[in-house]
Amino acid sequence: MKLEVHNRCSDYNTYRAARVKSLFNAEKGCNFDLVADLPIDDMDWKIGLIVGPSGSGKTSMGKKIFPDGSFYEPTGWSDDKPIVDDIAPDGDFNEVTASLAAVGLGDVPTWLRPYKVLSNGQKFRADLAKIIAEKPKQVVIDEFTSVVDRQIAKFGATAFSKSWKRNGGQCVLLSCHYDIVDWVEPDWVFDTSTGEYAGRCLWRRPKFELQIWKTDSSYWGAFEPHHYLKMPKMVCATYYVGVVDGVKVCHIATAPRLDCNASRASRLVVMPEWQGAGVGLRFLNWVCNHEAEGNGRFGSRVKSVLFHTSHPGLVAALRRDKNWVQVSASLFGGNKAKSKKSIVNSTGSGSGYGGHFRSVQGFRYVGDKA
Repeated sequence: MKLEVHNRCSDYNTYRAARVKSLFNAEKGCNFDLVADLPIDDMDWKIGLIVGPSGSGKTSMGKKIFPDGSFYEPTGWSDDKPIVDDIAPDGDFNEVTASLAAVGLGDVPTWLRPYKVLSNGQKFRADLAKIIAEKPKQVVIDEFTSVVDRQIAKFGATAFSKSWKRNGGQCVLLSCHYDIVDWVEPDWVFDTSTGEYAGRCLWRRPKFELQIWKTDSSYWGAFEPHHYLKMPKMVCATYYVGVVDGVKVCHIATAPRLDCNASRASRLVVMPEWQGAGVGLRFLNWVCNHEAEGNGRFGSRVKSVLFHTSHPGLVAALRRDKNWVQVSASLFGGNKAKSKKSIVNSTGSGSGYGGHFRSVQGFRYVGDKA
């Protein structure tokens, strides 16, 4: 595919324009020309990346790669509807929530807000979720990661890449940032600053080390605002916090269920800026394996770990993971009045559990025994 960009505008001869030409020996600034040869016509590819500084022709190239209508614009967002209603309105609910989780926008309360009130980072991920859910055959995304901080840019890029390669068509990303190349792992790259093309390479996504601390509940306050349920602290719990270079990344707690030789994991939270990095499920699996091998507070009395969630994306991930088996599913909570009466009889006080219409899926960690 040979692309030729020839942009033209008027050659101005005003006093200031003439003075600039004289001072800086600039003959004219009205023309821009770029010729690029992209050998991608016979190539089976999913993601291409055009990278280079501003003003180097990325947008002009992007508009010529695919026919009209393939250039993504952040339109279709309502001011009076939550984003979960605006993404593929006629599509399947589970696919919509899966697309939000797939790009790292797993902070459930965010799904209930309109697009206009989101932060730049949240808007960036919401746009990516919209593209994934609507599944265009060809799409060009301009200013990819330009409006977000570089941490969100990297993890947002890798989250989008993984999801798009799984289900999408052909996507061309236009970006002025070189730090996302390895995180995107594109099928081809064209650099507008040098005119160099790189075909499919063995890109290797950068690694980072997650340290896991066994601690107390003192860190829960930093994670609690990002948990989709508002509940009291767990009783008799052991807390685990994942940290990268001293930065708090993820959290989970475990409590005993010795009546069935198990412990119960709960309060799983991954900080928004780290969502999409693939850390949540690995962190959960490590903690559950640590407990199931008898390294927890109750030692060998714990043989497995139970975990319950309502998050559609996490439910799907656990069903795919060979370390887990599903053991229960409830479409709504139990009788709260009955629960309260039982708790009062045994402890003297309590508010009861249940009474909601939240679908709760239960899983058991079995490790390689599955």
